Amino acid sequence: MTASPPPEPALCPTIRPGGHHRRRSSGAGLVAGIVAACVVVGVVPGVVSNSGSLRHSSTVDGALAARVVTTTSISRPTTTVPPTTTAVPTTTTPPSTTTTDVGSLHQTDAFPTSASSQFQAEMAALWQGVVSGSSLTAQPAFFPKGAYLQLKNIADPASDYTERLLANFSADLDAAHTLLGQDPGSATLIAVNVPEQYGHWIPAGVCENSIGYFEVANSRVVYEQDGQVRSFGIASLISWRGEWYIVHMGSILRTSSQGSVEDPETGPGSSVNSTTC
Repeated sequence: MTASPPPEPALCPTIRPGGHHRRRSSGAGLVAGIVAACVVVGVVPGVVSNSGSLRHSSTVDGALAARVVTTTSISRPTTTVPPTTTAVPTTTTPPSTTTTDVGSLHQTDAFPTSASSQFQAEMAALWQGVVSGSSLTAQPAFFPKGAYLQLKNIADPASDYTERLLANFSADLDAAHTLLGQDPGSATLIAVNVPEQYGHWIPAGVCENSIGYFEVANSRVVYEQDGQVRSFGIASLISWRGEWYIVHMGSILRTSSQGSVEDPETGPGSSVNSTTC
């Protein structure tokens, strides 16, 4: 995650056409993670199976419900986790994020899973932020500031976090809100698909980072609106203490403060492998 050029004056948010964004490699020393995961989050009338078909799921008292089945097999820098299967039952209330400031704690080499209650809560907050157009509502899904201050080996990481990363996230969220049209409340979240088989380790010393972390590119936010399944991408998730967080929602490399939507498509879309900082 290198610093981008100073942003130009804000423009109206645009939606980038389909086709995946190419990004530069982070260099040697990456450790490949192999995981397959699909997390279902939100108030959903149905969920998308691997084949793209819809299965029925109920809504309880307007609360967000989640059902996840994850098969995991991942190589880490120091350990290997044997294949496991985790099932998270449907709940009547959404999971809540922790009240602890995780950014004040040290990093670990634990590979994240999108089946965790923490990630489900993050994606529920993200979707509420997209529908309402509120970046503050969506902020629990974003990489913690304290963690970024530990992570970056640059002159002023606090300013970079606020003026670049958070500003870009807010602009991209506005663009996603615009994507939902005149009646954003009619859109229903179906799933957030994280291609964890592409997860890889970014070691310390790469891209001005003083601490290593896992990264996965091109996750997909899948939703239904006007009877049609649609989706858009999350450019980059990175790890802190065994949890995924958004660090770039739209375009990673940009020359202005203009927000963008990553690869909006009809249908659930697909994720391609990509390495970034």
